[in-house]
Amino acid sequence: MSDRGHITHTNVYGGQPDREKKYVDVVSLTTSDALVTPLYIVWDDGRRFNIDRVTNRRQAHSLKTGGTGMRYTIQVNGRQTYLYYDDYQRRWFVEAKRMRCQEPT
Repeated sequence: MSDRGHITHTNVYGGQPDREKKYVDVVSLTTSDALVTPLYIVWDDGRRFNIDRVTNRRQAHSLKTGGTGMRYTIQVNGRQTYLYYDDYQRRWFVEAKRMRCQEPT
């Protein structure tokens, strides 16, 4: 059966099939003038990733998974990545690599 004409998250929002939106817990600091600075990310298995620094923050779309919100350009363990705050859902998300199931041999 053909996928032609079928509307998917990927072809509507420009996402990549190897990425998925993953909602995560984030501990952040909010200053008295409402500036939010994320401090670390907590993965669903309990792992904690300290954010070394925030280099940029702006409204932007996630081109890999779709969705929009405040995009934070962050460094974790010296590597640059993006962290989003979805203003509509009031949740944090990352563009996580999609886990592929391996077929049994």
